[in-house]
Amino acid sequence: MAPPSAQTSGSNKKAQLGRFAGYVFASAGALIGALLLIISLWRPEAFYGLRSMATDAASPVGEAGATGRVGSRSFFEAIAGYYDAGSRNAELQRENEIARVRLAEMRALEQENARLKALLDLAEGEITPVATGRLIGSSSTSTRRFGYLGAGQDDGVQVGMPVSSPMGLVGRILEAGNSTSRVLLLTDVESIVPVRRATDDVVAFAEGRADGSLRIRLINLGINPLEEGDIFVTSGAGGLFRPGVAVAMVSEITDDGAIGQLLSNPAATDFVIVEPIFEPEAIVAADAPFTSMQSEEE
Repeated sequence: MAPPSAQTSGSNKKAQLGRFAGYVFASAGALIGALLLIISLWRPEAFYGLRSMATDAASPVGEAGATGRVGSRSFFEAIAGYYDAGSRNAELQRENEIARVRLAEMRALEQENARLKALLDLAEGEITPVATGRLIGSSSTSTRRFGYLGAGQDDGVQVGMPVSSPMGLVGRILEAGNSTSRVLLLTDVESIVPVRRATDDVVAFAEGRADGSLRIRLINLGINPLEEGDIFVTSGAGGLFRPGVAVAMVSEITDDGAIGQLLSNPAATDFVIVEPIFEPEAIVAADAPFTSMQSEEE
């Protein structure tokens, strides 16, 4: 075993040799670098081949990076385009909804104009109306069926006057105020209207059923000649309603007549006209015996 002093001197010698070799290599590298720098400044074309080789060697890496950049850009552009298309689609949907609302308003206006034109044609018929007004309400919770008209005594409206729409008879005036009136609708249980089939002289009474329909009771019982789809109009009997006004269409046959659907539905009726009583003399004559009986009783 060597003495410790010998080991120490050997390791120092090796360290010195390592440092010397490092200095030599560093000096050589610096000298080579300086030489290459001088050559590149003096003869730049000498390194064209080396630069070309380096560029060729690095081109796959550059292409890969360029492909990655293009792919990432396309990916983000696709996402941006998707959100842009979504926002445009939502905007188009909103515009479409607005257009539908405008179209519905235009159709409602056209229907309103058609109703007013039909009412004007009705008012310009052979019967001069007393007043024209709007149905402003109706009874919805009571078993009775009343309508409320935006015209009253100030407009010439009186009790008993028929109320009609372009589709047919609606009812008659039950009470008349100064500016409004109450209408007894045809579907009320107290409403009875003399009617006849439009195609012949089959006569009947149309009675309200309080459910939106009418019971058509034939006067001459026997073989029921009615069929579904028959139209009934006012007969003019009794002198209250003028003849020929549409009332109901048969929807169901019964033993003594039929069930009819009201043609002029108050729920779908806006403007109506108030007509004069068809034969006031007949109404007065019909009321005269009752009045005389009351006088005798008194």
